[in-house]
Amino acid sequence: MRRSALLLQARTFRSLRRHRNFRVFFAGQVVSLAGSWMQNVALAWLVLSLSRSPLAVAALLFCRFAPYTVLGLFAGSIVDRFDPRRLVIGAQTAAMGASIALAAVTLGGVASLPVVYALAALGGVTLVVDAPARQALTYRLVGRRELPNAVALNSGLLNASRVIGPALAGVVIAAAGTGACFVLNAVSFLAVLAALLMVRTDDLHPVDPAPPVSLASGTREGMRYAWTAVEVRAVLTVVVVTGLVGFNFNTLVPLLAADTLHVGARAFGLLSAAFGIGALAGALASATLRGASWSTFVAGGASFSVLLLVLAPVHDARLAGVLLVGIGASFSLFGANANALVQLAAPDALRGRMIGLYLFAFVGLAPLGALLAGWLVTLGGTELAFAVAGLTGLVAIAVASRIRALPAAASAPA
Repeated sequence: MRRSALLLQARTFRSLRRHRNFRVFFAGQVVSLAGSWMQNVALAWLVLSLSRSPLAVAALLFCRFAPYTVLGLFAGSIVDRFDPRRLVIGAQTAAMGASIALAAVTLGGVASLPVVYALAALGGVTLVVDAPARQALTYRLVGRRELPNAVALNSGLLNASRVIGPALAGVVIAAAGTGACFVLNAVSFLAVLAALLMVRTDDLHPVDPAPPVSLASGTREGMRYAWTAVEVRAVLTVVVVTGLVGFNFNTLVPLLAADTLHVGARAFGLLSAAFGIGALAGALASATLRGASWSTFVAGGASFSVLLLVLAPVHDARLAGVLLVGIGASFSLFGANANALVQLAAPDALRGRMIGLYLFAFVGLAPLGALLAGWLVTLGGTELAFAVAGLTGLVAIAVASRIRALPAAASAPA
């Protein structure tokens, strides 16, 4: 029994065990991502405190992710042409500056909705480069063979941060206010910046460079490849629908807590953490698998959608917390497999663009999704928003399964 447990542990954390650069980067993210999730929760709570409006919270998400909506399709072409480690260093430094500014205006008592929205948008600009560059850097840190495991572990870390960050944020907001969360997040960036500077560039896995093309033509080439690669098209179909309609938790969980369940900041933090606990479990389960698979992707997406339907009519905070654990686990299985399937299907010269399209579906469509979620809550409460999200997810999976059964079209040029 003990030998089996040790083997399972070794298989789960194999990319960390085998790659020193990935261990260093992973360690830096442990601190930084917890701070980022503290800030996410604090921002939503600050806007809710200033406005008491569902649409104001939705507008915050619009401001955070609108830069990705405008620029995100071109981000992959940038990542394919430049060193992803240097891109992440620059983006993280800029994001730290935005956090410092948020701390200053909040602690100085001059925070207002226009100021908060402007700083959220500034942070969103850094995300345009940071998100796809991070994914491309992961491939360089571990290589093709270990990529699914590393993606799952990164997902696990992100979702462990969903547990730690929101739980800490609830305590810190109650004790010291939202400004303290912004200060802690600004300090946390130092950990990941130090880790990036410690990466040994000679040990990075080589990739074939992308030919020098314009952003527009490079983006068109990536979209053409995504359309002709049938499995990529099928995966992205589900991801687009989920990003637009299903994955609006930054908007919906604060509203679920405040307007449907009628609980305070501490319980709001615990509800956010419940999703993170489940997502962490799902990510670790993905890490134990030998590789990414379509069947696991579909199972995760279907269970995610069904559980959203079950959550829709719930008015008990404890039951909502339990369901959010299951929703988080399902989402991790779905998301980690989608990420790896898209990356592994791409040639080196197009990998950044495939990552860019994948992230655009989640991040670039988030502003529209946030506004849609806010509108649905205004119309019929969180009950309607979660029900619509669950139904559209199931329809998207059915459509994607039909797409995957189609014969492959002529391959796009690599």
